[in-house]
Amino acid sequence: MIRRNREVARACAAFVVIGAFGAFATWRIAGPVAAACTAVVAALLLVAFLVATALRYRALARLAAQVDAVLHGERNVSFERMREGELAILASELDKMRTRLTLAAEDLSRERNALADSLADISHQLKTPLTSLALMTSLVRGALVEDGSHEQELARLRTMERLEDRVEWLVSSLLKLARIDAGVVRLSREHVSASELVSRAADPLAVAFDLADVRLVCDVQPGAGFCGDLAWTAEALENILKNCLEHTPAGGEVRVSVTQDALAFRVRVTDTGPGIAEDDLPHVFERFWRSGERDAPSEVEPSGVGIGLALAKSLVTAQGGQIRAGNAPDGGAAFDIAFFSVVV
Repeated sequence: MIRRNREVARACAAFVVIGAFGAFATWRIAGPVAAACTAVVAALLLVAFLVATALRYRALARLAAQVDAVLHGERNVSFERMREGELAILASELDKMRTRLTLAAEDLSRERNALADSLADISHQLKTPLTSLALMTSLVRGALVEDGSHEQELARLRTMERLEDRVEWLVSSLLKLARIDAGVVRLSREHVSASELVSRAADPLAVAFDLADVRLVCDVQPGAGFCGDLAWTAEALENILKNCLEHTPAGGEVRVSVTQDALAFRVRVTDTGPGIAEDDLPHVFERFWRSGERDAPSEVEPSGVGIGLALAKSLVTAQGGQIRAGNAPDGGAAFDIAFFSVVV
């Protein structure tokens, strides 16, 4: 480090020039013996300067290592061993900063834990009345079906059941987003099989695809996989599939292609719908974003409030992956997910 330091190089050059000038002046005034003594003294001073500089740089290196440890989450770091003049002052200030950062981190951790507990309570309090409401709606629908003369009421009850599903989905998604923001979601790092990932994401939507008359085509590379969290990644992929399903007309197709190369594990989802408007592309992953084409009220459209894709992006990026939205060359929307194997 000293050899690369320009200030030290300039100081050494100054020592050499001044020493040479002093030795020459001494030789002219007092002779060669005195000049040699002057040159030796100048050399010793230069050596003493280099030794002192090396020790100071070693102390600075220790200080930098301790600061780096604090930045990487180490809390049991103390700067009290620094006892070298102005370095002691710097170490004292860094010690104060470390103490304040530790206290702030502890406060943040307590707040996150409190938020996680609050979210769990909110989830329980909301799910209980929703479950009761769904049960009562089912009972009323059963009674009306037995009567057989309440077609309009049955239609309204079916709408109510769809709205109940919508509210339950929205509450669940919002709670998941809040947990991710609070940092209380624990993502595992295990090998995830591509075939298992696609199956887990597509199975809950099988009935919805059949009812919508949309074909789901899965093209999975054998043996493909990545290191991540299966459950949360399947949740993200399911939200993308749901979004594509809702924007694909009857008789259309949603295709999932999974490949893996030396660089990344890649998932591509395309549909045969109208695609994404160019003005909407920069905003599709924003929370609560609604494009002009989707502002019209819909009877039941959970994705219309802009939650599903936002949750998908949060789940992917939380694992170090990337997700992009665009339009396929032959029409329809296209979503690309990548989990990189190496750092480029």
